[in-house]
Amino acid sequence: MSNISLAEAVKLKSILLKRVHELEEEIMRVAFKIVEKDTVPVIGPRTVSLVDSELTETRKDIRLLDRLIYKANISNTVTFKESIFTIVEAIELATQMRAQARIYKQLGAAEKQTVQYGYGDGTTYVQVALFNPEEYRLHALQYEKDANKLSGLINAKNYAITLEFDDEKYA
Repeated sequence: MSNISLAEAVKLKSILLKRVHELEEEIMRVAFKIVEKDTVPVIGPRTVSLVDSELTETRKDIRLLDRLIYKANISNTVTFKESIFTIVEAIELATQMRAQARIYKQLGAAEKQTVQYGYGDGTTYVQVALFNPEEYRLHALQYEKDANKLSGLINAKNYAITLEFDDEKYA
């Protein structure tokens, strides 16, 4: 059996999921044929049983890839900001940092004070930011920078880890 990198396994899983979808559509196409009554349908080279067999085998490989990927993501680590994270934790941390950066970007884009219209009583109302927008703009930049750095570490690790999986039939 040959080896592939964890990064290749993740990409291959995505390709196989798409392939399953295509095979599901194909099995429905080859399963039925409209013919004139009392005539024998011409069966093409791709039969229901052949497509079904490919579908079953592809799904089996997806399950194997899942197991290998999950195991690798739990048993391997990356070091970020003097802390050690399993890959699965690091992926979640990077996702959370990007979400935090989005919030901070919104806060950083806010005006310190804006006039509010439409209250109708002749009194001027203002919305006042209860924080310093510039601080949050800078925080957003730092969170994005950190998330990108962590993603780079994860990606590098994904190429360094090898999994025992034969991908020849999908090459």
